[in-house]
Amino acid sequence: MRTELEAGAVDSPNRTPTWTGSIRKSHTATPRLIGRHRPRPRTPGQSGARLGHVGTQKGTPDALLPTAICFKMLRDLNSSDPLHLKYIIKKIRNMAYGTPNLVLETIHDYFVDNPKISSRHRFRLLHVLEAVIEASDSLEEAWEKSFMQLALENMTKSTELEEAYQDAASNVLLAICRHSWRVVAQHLETEVLTGVFPHRSLLYVMGILTSNEAVFNQGEKACWEEQLAQMAVKSVQFLNTDVWSKELLLALTKPDQTHQEQPPEKAFLFIYYGLILQAEDNSTTVRTHVRTLLDTSHQWPKQREGIALTIGLAAVRHLDHVWAVLEQFGRSTPIKWSLHSFCLKNSEDLQWKWASSTILLAYGQMAVRAEAHILPWVDNILSRMLFYFHHSSWDETLKQSFLTAVLMLVGAISRKEGAHSYEFSQISELLECLMVLMEKEPQDTLCTSTRQQTIHIVSSLCKLRPPLDLERKSRILSVCLHSVLALPLLDVLEKHTCLFLEPPNIQTLYNKTLEALDQMLQSFIMQNPTADELHFLLSHLYLWLKSEKAHERQRAVHSCMALLRFLSHNPYLDPKEDFRRIGQLVGMLGILCQDPDRATQHSSLEGVGHLYQLLIRQRVRETPKVEVQAPEQLSQASVDGAPVWSSGDQKTAPTTPQKMAFPKDGILQLGSSQVIKEVMKHLTMVELNDLIWTAIDGLGSTSPFRVQAAADMLLTTIKEHGAGLETVANLGRAIHSQLCSVRIPQAKENALHAITLLARNHTPELVATFLDFSIPLDSHAFRLWRALGAEQPVSRLVLAMLLAWLQERPLPAETRDGSRQPKDKPRLRSLAAMNTLHELQFAREFKKAVQEAYPELLLALLTQMHYILELNLPDEPQPGQKAPEAAMSSLQSMSLEALKSLLSTTGHWQDFAHLELQGAWKLFTTTHTYPQGVGLLARAMVQNHCKQIKAVTSLLLPRLQSKEERERKAAILILTEFLYSPALLEVLPRQAALTALARSLRDPSPEVRVLSLQGLGNILFHPEKGSLLRRQLPPFLDGFFHNSEQVVVQVMGTVSDVLHRLGAHSAAAQSLRVAINARSFFDDERDGIRAAAMALFGDLVAAMVDRELRGLRTQVHQSMVPLLLHLKDCCPAVVTQAKFALYRCAVLLRWPLRHTLFCTLAWERGLSARHFLWTCLMTHSQEEFGIHLAQALSSLHSRHHHIKTWAALFIGYTICYHPQAVSQTVNSVDTNLLFSTFEDLKKDPEPGAREFASRQFSFLQKVAARPQ
Repeated sequence: MRTELEAGAVDSPNRTPTWTGSIRKSHTATPRLIGRHRPRPRTPGQSGARLGHVGTQKGTPDALLPTAICFKMLRDLNSSDPLHLKYIIKKIRNMAYGTPNLVLETIHDYFVDNPKISSRHRFRLLHVLEAVIEASDSLEEAWEKSFMQLALENMTKSTELEEAYQDAASNVLLAICRHSWRVVAQHLETEVLTGVFPHRSLLYVMGILTSNEAVFNQGEKACWEEQLAQMAVKSVQFLNTDVWSKELLLALTKPDQTHQEQPPEKAFLFIYYGLILQAEDNSTTVRTHVRTLLDTSHQWPKQREGIALTIGLAAVRHLDHVWAVLEQFGRSTPIKWSLHSFCLKNSEDLQWKWASSTILLAYGQMAVRAEAHILPWVDNILSRMLFYFHHSSWDETLKQSFLTAVLMLVGAISRKEGAHSYEFSQISELLECLMVLMEKEPQDTLCTSTRQQTIHIVSSLCKLRPPLDLERKSRILSVCLHSVLALPLLDVLEKHTCLFLEPPNIQTLYNKTLEALDQMLQSFIMQNPTADELHFLLSHLYLWLKSEKAHERQRAVHSCMALLRFLSHNPYLDPKEDFRRIGQLVGMLGILCQDPDRATQHSSLEGVGHLYQLLIRQRVRETPKVEVQAPEQLSQASVDGAPVWSSGDQKTAPTTPQKMAFPKDGILQLGSSQVIKEVMKHLTMVELNDLIWTAIDGLGSTSPFRVQAAADMLLTTIKEHGAGLETVANLGRAIHSQLCSVRIPQAKENALHAITLLARNHTPELVATFLDFSIPLDSHAFRLWRALGAEQPVSRLVLAMLLAWLQERPLPAETRDGSRQPKDKPRLRSLAAMNTLHELQFAREFKKAVQEAYPELLLALLTQMHYILELNLPDEPQPGQKAPEAAMSSLQSMSLEALKSLLSTTGHWQDFAHLELQGAWKLFTTTHTYPQGVGLLARAMVQNHCKQIKAVTSLLLPRLQSKEERERKAAILILTEFLYSPALLEVLPRQAALTALARSLRDPSPEVRVLSLQGLGNILFHPEKGSLLRRQLPPFLDGFFHNSEQVVVQVMGTVSDVLHRLGAHSAAAQSLRVAINARSFFDDERDGIRAAAMALFGDLVAAMVDRELRGLRTQVHQSMVPLLLHLKDCCPAVVTQAKFALYRCAVLLRWPLRHTLFCTLAWERGLSARHFLWTCLMTHSQEEFGIHLAQALSSLHSRHHHIKTWAALFIGYTICYHPQAVSQTVNSVDTNLLFSTFEDLKKDPEPGAREFASRQFSFLQKVAARPQ
């Protein structure tokens, strides 16, 4: 460093600010220079030569050549070539390390022999001399005196190099001080106490001695300070000397050539002035000088610091008087102007702009210097600091002064014994000011140490009394965490400093700020080492651990890990005290172990390791046998304290993170998921519950990694400990609420699988909980139900639980105004159970369980339908209804759909078809038609020989004795129909059935008694009734030809009822006559009679389905076309009965694809449905082709357009597929009729019919043109 400065001095004759700074820096670099260059070890011969006299060395031949070389190099120092000059200085230094005495002698002689050399040459010689003296192990007394005299002579010389030359000479004196400081100090004292104000060079030397520790050996600095204090005592007399005092003030107020650095002489002068005022006994003199000093300019920062230092030193013995002067100065007009932000009119006013800063620094210095009796003054000092904080025109200067002053005050308090028992009244207000200051810090920049200083102050204040209340501590944590953790990435922070002349080291500044934050957290826990306090601190970090920004999570988890590491290695916490919410912390860290950022991963894993140690210590109540390594080994730190594997907030990060070294059996050798499992083993059920809640909360995050990690943790926890959990109901409800926000398929699958695992041990709780959000049943709730029954044994249990809830059917209680109050939880769950059962019938997970539970489900749903009718809910949501009430209003239709889906999904579609084709579902929608609907369903089961009749029958007897009327009613309705099934007697003997019916005659319900009486009249118990009923059939058939439509319809209905009552004792002998008579009314002009005739024909076919009657089959074949054509009848009742009769005929004829036929009849419309029905008819009735075609041709003469149209379509299909057969069957009259019909059909409103008619018309022309 010095070589380059000397080289640069050649071309710089005038002293510049750079010179002053550079030379000053050379003194600060002196200790390092000594450390780098060690003198070579002496041999005994060399030692004697070096300690010899100058004359002896001159007379020695061996010394002549080196001396001449050295002399020549000293002469060449006057060179103007910078490179050559640099080379010469280096050579002289190298020679000085080997033979320092020779060089010293040569330099001495050169000065003596050349008194008229230039100032610049002399300046370089002085620098070389300084280096040689520093390189010497010791300095002979002769040399000390000689060179001290040389230095003193040149220190006060005025040259064109100005102060740079004087400083070079002063540095020689300082080099001598390293060998014998007392001699120099004595001489300095003599010069200072002459009564004449010391020359600046003397003050320069004294300033270096005061500020530079490297000048002294161990223990000598205190001796110098003591001597300096004595000099100050002796200098008190000069305060009353006008000339001396004026020169002192002039030196103190002299502008610095660079305002960022203060010359050593001026810095020393502030100290020396303070020591003199401290030693002064006259308080008036002290007041006068302090006020005079305060009246000087406060424009420059170093000036303000110096003034404050002087005032602080004076306050050591004159605290009251200095305080009074500061108070008086604070009330002066210039200070009031600066406080009230009046406009500065000229440059002179700038001296007062930052006077408040000086006062703040002065208060801080007073606190530092008056440590012995500072405590009583703390509140007063703080009150004044706070006053200036609130009333000053705020800028960076005042802010920094305020922080510096408070730091000095807090430091003084901390060093004072007894401070922790002293109660300070201003602490709370000071903390609030600090928080305001932190909040005003720009959140996108980090250019100063303001945050770091503020946090350090807070850390110190938390140790004082009164202790912080939770509300204030919470605010402190929130503000400090936000101010530090929410900073942008370091790259962004550095961009804000790119225009700075001297940009700060952002990496170092940030690391120190984060370190201060960690220390603050540690201070809080040290002041209150409890588990509650730990939870309180961590709860403020949780917000940042869940941040969506990676760098914020990285910083937060590092602070969390640092706190846990501190507690792991410093056992402040009582091991007997239970941790609070440690499960939540495990959950948070466990999720972050899967963070995409590697630094966050490793900090989280390390944090789990330290947490594990704390947990083991707390659980075992002794030091664990296997301990995690010390934190220094957990992660190697770089020079600036940042982990080398960190990313985001670090300048560089290696491609692969360093492996954290743990013992062979250490927990962290495992993967993160295994680590969490190991920690879980030591958690209580309450803590595991907290862990699960944390994982569930993570499912709602917008970060994909957090959602996946939370789902993994949830699954792992429940897999390991799900059996022992207690609050499962709330967990299930929370998972449902979060499931809608999970967009990651694997995460959703894990969450659902967790439900599956929970269901193994907690089915009842989960079923009850899920019912609460199953009206209506959204897709997420449905997936939860499916997950609940994913395992076959559990699916059966779920259905059993749903059936149990379904049977909880309380009716709403009436209020005083007569209205019903429907909001009771059991009732809602009963309705929800019905809704859920309806949906689960379509879930593959419950398919087998639903099949097995079919009898129970059938009876339960039939009873539930009656229950809903009792509630008298509206069919559709009314305007203004809330969501749950609106959903309830659709439950009536939902109950019907549940019954339909039960029949269709369990393979009982024939029973479903019977009710669907008859339009019988509407019978379940009112109370008075409900028995008819249940009876038709039971009758369908009997007619279709349902395999579940035995199982259902076995459940009827217990239900006949149920406390609920609705259950007894449904049971008796089914039983009375099942009496017609031969399968009944296999389960329920005739006498047992008779007994059950007889017992029901005593039922409280009149309806049940009536139905029981009807059952007792069954032909099963009275076989003789068969012949009686059969004898009544001929008179009934004669009634078909009565003139009254109503009578005919009733008679036909009676015949149907007789056929049903005969059951197995059917009227086979009279079936043909009944069929012929019924068919004869298919084309009757009266709608009611057509419908009744088709219904009777269908009932007859159903009764004869198991008998082979040749004549009846012929009647069935001949009825197929009329029934098919009447599917387009204008009367809906006729259409319904035609569909059902056609379906029953297909069953009797054993057509294949009967399910498809049913679906077509029930729901299909249009030409495709008609084509399918025609295909079925023609495929399975080829022998009756002529009959069918003739029937269709005769229908072309019908007066009903729909019948005529349907007949034309039927014939058209026949012509397409059987043209030869048609041409042989039809005559010219039929052909003309067909042409006419197709021509009319071209005008049909239906586009498909028009197109079909056009094609058939053309095709018929081709067929008619063929030769017979």
